[in-house]
Amino acid sequence: MQTLDIIVLVAYIAIVVGVGFWFARRSGTSDGFMKAGGRLPGWVIGLSLFGTYLSSNTFIGVPGKAFAGNWNAFVFSLSIPIAIIIATKYFVKFYRDSGEISAYEHLEKRFGTWARIYTVICYLLTQVARSATIMLGVAIGLQQVTGWPLMTIILIAGILVTAYTLIGGIEAVIWTDAIQSVVLTLGALLIVGTLLMEHPEGASGAFKIAMQNDKFSLGDWSIADLTTSTVWVVLIYGLFINLTNFGIDQNYIQRYHAAESEKAASRSLWIGALLYLPVSLLFFLIGSLLFSFYRSMPEAVAAIQAMAGDRKFEDSILPHFMTNHLPPGIGGLILAALAAAAMSTIDTSLNSSATITLKDLWTRLVRKDKEVSEAESMKVLRLSTIFWGIIGTGAALLLTKDSKNILDTWWQLSGMFAGGMLGLFLLGLIVKKAGNAAAITAVIIGVTVIFWMSSSWVPEKLKPMLHGNLTIVVGTLTIFLVGLIVSKFAPRKNA
Repeated sequence: MQTLDIIVLVAYIAIVVGVGFWFARRSGTSDGFMKAGGRLPGWVIGLSLFGTYLSSNTFIGVPGKAFAGNWNAFVFSLSIPIAIIIATKYFVKFYRDSGEISAYEHLEKRFGTWARIYTVICYLLTQVARSATIMLGVAIGLQQVTGWPLMTIILIAGILVTAYTLIGGIEAVIWTDAIQSVVLTLGALLIVGTLLMEHPEGASGAFKIAMQNDKFSLGDWSIADLTTSTVWVVLIYGLFINLTNFGIDQNYIQRYHAAESEKAASRSLWIGALLYLPVSLLFFLIGSLLFSFYRSMPEAVAAIQAMAGDRKFEDSILPHFMTNHLPPGIGGLILAALAAAAMSTIDTSLNSSATITLKDLWTRLVRKDKEVSEAESMKVLRLSTIFWGIIGTGAALLLTKDSKNILDTWWQLSGMFAGGMLGLFLLGLIVKKAGNAAAITAVIIGVTVIFWMSSSWVPEKLKPMLHGNLTIVVGTLTIFLVGLIVSKFAPRKNA
């Protein structure tokens, strides 16, 4: 890495941290820390949502998937507009009208304290997985630049992002997400241009090689096959994950409340989605073009494989290209934006995890709904931010031993943990007769099914003949349908 790249990398991260300090003056209260006083315009929240999607999982994982396979995972992006139609019609208004900053308080009113705590645990596990995979992704990128061990980079990143989250609160998170999303999009366009201009066989040759190797395919369109990653399996998985995001993910619920109005909150979802669709496609294109570019460079591929070690080397392809083939300063800028985007995406997770630690665990369970002072609230928010930062960093260190593509790892973990949340949320929202008995029965059976489908110690022949991405689908439908059936026999009792 050249001197100019290092200067740009350090300067950019310093600017992002400076933004955190700038907004620190507005996050000195719990309301400012959690929802920015509900004063933010829809367009900046939309850019923030776009930046949340455009994390290192997209920047590193998506090109790696396209390099090694095809565009099958892009079908996930196609499910987002479908989920947003439902979210803007039902979810945004539901949460704005409730006035509850926690996404899970209403579940206690609906089914009891157990339901609130259960979904909080599922959410926190999801955010630990999210922070870990994103931290691992940016570490893979920076490893190509610095040559440092993955674990060293993860530890440094974990310390920086935890400190950064303590400073700025949700407003800093949203504004820095917006900045990163713009820089990374411009960087992606520059990478595509460089790949086409520097390809040994020119732009036409780049596309020809990719097409000959089926790199632009969306995959198998078979409807009957649920055992492999067909177009329909990915579409269904994407729909359920995005309904979870928009319906019961604290990250998104806080943004609904941070928006200046219900209309602004709904608009932000569409802005984020309409920006992410073409940009995610751009990253799949990058992966296909990288395949064409490196096909004639076996020595470079061998070097990348050696550095990757036991991990799948395709995640390191794009960082290697940025380090070795972009003009001085530009590679540093994009890697800096990637590092900062990872920071601001992880701090979204840390901020929301701290919020529900205060609202759902400390205030509800420890203080038993007694009034909590402002000083005590800020102390809990900051200490829990540190706690979840440590847990997320530790999980990222464990994932360095995982040989899967980081996008696959994230999809598998999020499907496991989120599968138990969406079904209960939909049961409470749709089935008015469902009471506590129906919900408890449904969750016990649903979690058992999720555990059965995702546990590595269960022999494969005893598991259902379904692709792993369908875990969230089966878990959600099991909880909802069991709750619906039981509610016929044990209907909700009126207070």
